[in-house]
Amino acid sequence: MPIPVALVAGLHASARAAAVDRLLRRHPGAVAIHHDLRPIDAGRIQRVVRDVSGTLDRAEIRLAHGCMTCTVREDLLAELLRRSTTASLLIVDLWDSAEPRPVAEALAGPEASGRLRLACVHTALDAEHMPVDICRGDRLSETGQAAGGDQRFLAEVLARQIEYATSLSLHGGDAEGTELATAVLGHLAPHTPILTGPEISDAAWCVHELAERVDPATAQLPADAQTGEITTLAWHRLRPLHPIRLFDAVDELVTTTVRSRGRFWLANRHPRMLAWDAVAGAVSVQDAGPWLAALPEAAWDLVAPARRAAAALDWNPIIGDRVQHLVFTGPDLDRDRIVSLLDSCLIDHDDALPGAAEWAGHDDPFAPMLDLKESA
Repeated sequence: MPIPVALVAGLHASARAAAVDRLLRRHPGAVAIHHDLRPIDAGRIQRVVRDVSGTLDRAEIRLAHGCMTCTVREDLLAELLRRSTTASLLIVDLWDSAEPRPVAEALAGPEASGRLRLACVHTALDAEHMPVDICRGDRLSETGQAAGGDQRFLAEVLARQIEYATSLSLHGGDAEGTELATAVLGHLAPHTPILTGPEISDAAWCVHELAERVDPATAQLPADAQTGEITTLAWHRLRPLHPIRLFDAVDELVTTTVRSRGRFWLANRHPRMLAWDAVAGAVSVQDAGPWLAALPEAAWDLVAPARRAAAALDWNPIIGDRVQHLVFTGPDLDRDRIVSLLDSCLIDHDDALPGAAEWAGHDDPFAPMLDLKESA
């Protein structure tokens, strides 16, 4: 029978340690594995294995091929398999800035098949610091939580830890701080339960289904909501966006909101779904593959069921699943201004039709941000 594995993530080390300790106390025979990345500048990583009684093993791991990610993944999987013969539960205590998704997907590989099952993806958060950190524009290198030249933004990592998790918990802080943190999480991850600590599922979590919860084409995006001063605005439209008008609006959209994400349609990229991802002033725009309407019907059977279901919800007899679906969250958010700004970016009757050849003669300000290799 496969041994359950719990992933525990979180930028806040004390909150994460509290969640791991709770699992160790509640599950006799449980073992936690943690990779400390602080010595990485010296070309090594420290692996620490512990149970409820204390440290069982401590070892230094040399970087394989100079790659931190490969080293952690390979060493972690090998250690999990080795411990699976004696442990009742294996807990992966992730480094501060580690995102749980790559680790979860590594556990779904053939090496672990039949021996390990993903039973929990939990993110532990500090109730006092989380609402502040999600608004911070600092890079991890500026906060002391980077490893190996990591240039990601702190808020970017925190958002991904929150949104991918199957459960969340809040630690520390007073009642007022916990209330605010709970409200923020209700906007960022409204479908994810907030528990007192990680819970182990009897069934294995499917990494494909977990990915579908956050990938742009199938993401469970938040709906319109208002909690005190926190607002979430969901913007839906059926006309394409003008690339230059939208590009000129990007700065205002990302600096007046804390978190925004979703999928959108540019008139000059008629066949392609584009993904919008912004947090704390940093924005990413990526090609998310073709719209289902751009594919021949014979290819639809090759598309994942969740992708087809998401397309069906947006389907229009003229434009198919092409849609603007962007969601913006922030305190004291000016809903009317954001809607007006986005609406002004849509093409009008004086513009060329989406996909028309004359769009090729227009400047494309998004080109440097996108991978221009179109692939289905």
